[in-house]
Amino acid sequence: MDALTIRMDALNVRRGRLPAALMTLVLSSACMAGTVDSAGGGAAGQPMVRIALGVDASYAPLYLAEERGLFEKVGVNVELVKTEGGPAATEAVTAGTAQIAANADSTALSLMVGSPGLRALGVFQSSDRYLKVVLRDGITSPKQIRTMASIPGLGLYATHAYLRHHGIDPKSVKILQSSPPEIPGLLERGSIDAYVLFEPWAARGAAAGGHIEGRIGDFGVKYVQWLLADQKWLKDNEDVAGKVFKAVAAADKLVTDDPGAAAEAARKQVKLPVAETRKVLPEITFAARGLGDADVTESRRIVDFFVDQKLIKKSPDLGTVLLKGWYEQHGR
Repeated sequence: MDALTIRMDALNVRRGRLPAALMTLVLSSACMAGTVDSAGGGAAGQPMVRIALGVDASYAPLYLAEERGLFEKVGVNVELVKTEGGPAATEAVTAGTAQIAANADSTALSLMVGSPGLRALGVFQSSDRYLKVVLRDGITSPKQIRTMASIPGLGLYATHAYLRHHGIDPKSVKILQSSPPEIPGLLERGSIDAYVLFEPWAARGAAAGGHIEGRIGDFGVKYVQWLLADQKWLKDNEDVAGKVFKAVAAADKLVTDDPGAAAEAARKQVKLPVAETRKVLPEITFAARGLGDADVTESRRIVDFFVDQKLIKKSPDLGTVLLKGWYEQHGR
């Protein structure tokens, strides 16, 4: 049984978000030896860093960087720790299972209140097209929706934005919390009427009794993906984290220039179908950059949503958790 199959089997016993995330990480790390501390010995004496990330095409730069040996070229030994998606990657950092995570801004922000040591280092990709609205066949208007499924963070934020865009009070719709692999099955069984989610789960819902109705940009939503670390680790490893970001930035350019190679890397790393991955890669802008004032403004808008929904009690200190200028100093 391969690692991806084991991870997906773990989802079948999922009863709570954090326990499932930790179960996934334990299983995907079961055959790994050695320390997770970057001070530990890696190949040829290189520091070792574990990067937690999801299993979908948006992580193609990290898959490609691993396949092409880009991390080793900058002097870091990296192990990719694949998770179920959603908040699980950032939870791996707070749990100490990984040193760096790749996560969407809204997903990470929802975790930063409870984990104030988290730091966003910079952006490595963004999109207003990759997440899509999937409606169950027979649902021809948003007004017919009675039940939706959502993942925490970005998924919930986009779900509310979609409903409000169509003049629907989100309180009038039952919104079930779930994980990405489970949601297309809920649609197929008729347990939900719609959802907003990234690939490949949008396409799988369309193939399982649904149809794609639109993209998040249609109702004014855009996400960015951050690389994140915990300050306790970062303060002694900024050079190491910077090297990781340099490798990811180089891989961003390779994905843009050669999506076929990126799709093949995703197939090797997580068994994503090549044709499916190549189709969706153009929906994502792969470009590394630092965080600026616009990111703080957008983060404040997202945090206000979570506070209003009573999902968090207060905003994280955005001036502290968003490291403006860090990428320019360490990752470029």
